[in-house]
Amino acid sequence: MMKLLTIPFLCAAAYSFDAASAFTAPLGSSVCQERWGGHGRTLRTSSALSALDDAMKNRLDGIRRSYQALTERLADPDVIGDSNLLRQVMKDRSQSEEVVLEFERYCELDEELEGAQELFQEAGDDAEMREMARSEIKTIEAELERLESNIQILLLPKDPNDDRNCMLEIRAGTGGSEANIFAGDLYDVYRKFMQTEGWQVKLMDSSPGDDGGYKNIVVEVKGDSVYSKLKWEAGVHRVQRVPATETQGRVHTSTATVAIMPECDEVDIKIDQKDIEMSTMRSGGAGGQNVNKVETAVDLLHKPT
Repeated sequence: MMKLLTIPFLCAAAYSFDAASAFTAPLGSSVCQERWGGHGRTLRTSSALSALDDAMKNRLDGIRRSYQALTERLADPDVIGDSNLLRQVMKDRSQSEEVVLEFERYCELDEELEGAQELFQEAGDDAEMREMARSEIKTIEAELERLESNIQILLLPKDPNDDRNCMLEIRAGTGGSEANIFAGDLYDVYRKFMQTEGWQVKLMDSSPGDDGGYKNIVVEVKGDSVYSKLKWEAGVHRVQRVPATETQGRVHTSTATVAIMPECDEVDIKIDQKDIEMSTMRSGGAGGQNVNKVETAVDLLHKPT
């Protein structure tokens, strides 16, 4: 018996799930949308978008100049010789690349629109020429509207953690063995999505269930914009289906929790041995041969903290 999962899945693409045959195919697109079983959100913009105003164009022009300056820095010998600086310059450049390319395309189409409008006015009584110009204007305006929408979305403030790698933990909830199986099914879905994104996945810890799946599994995910696409998955996920462990055909409800934790910055910590105080302890009281003789506990105290 097939049941669709009743939870939001993957901001970048929603997936259907077959309890018998596992993963099927993506239902969503690459735009950021969540829609599953009546839950989730879809990001929409108004179709009545006005042209970009002068202030917006000035802002975009400034972003383009910064992008060009970063591109020139990639050829700087000082940058090339410093791997950390080179990595930072490439990262900063990639963050503005998409909006710059969209803005440049917008400027090109804006010029084409002016040319088409002039052609329409100069056509005079030539019906064929006027119709051709009118058709071109309609096509260009539709593309400009799409670009305006994309640019406005790209200029929205971003989560500072969006570009970070992350740790993904899936933990079985209520439902016994079926919850373990469901946690394993969730991992299979995420793993296939990560493969399509070209991300690197490293298993950090796992606790298999008795009847399949996992009681708990933790993986490290590395790639482009990992956290931005997985952060919406955090929370409790629920499924209603006839589990493989059910013999009487009853529908069970099971849950699993998903935690998405962004990667932290590396921090160098220097500890002075003079700030460490070590103390040892022994067992007390009457009894065995090792009591009061063998030190069985060690405490390390960091005095400054």
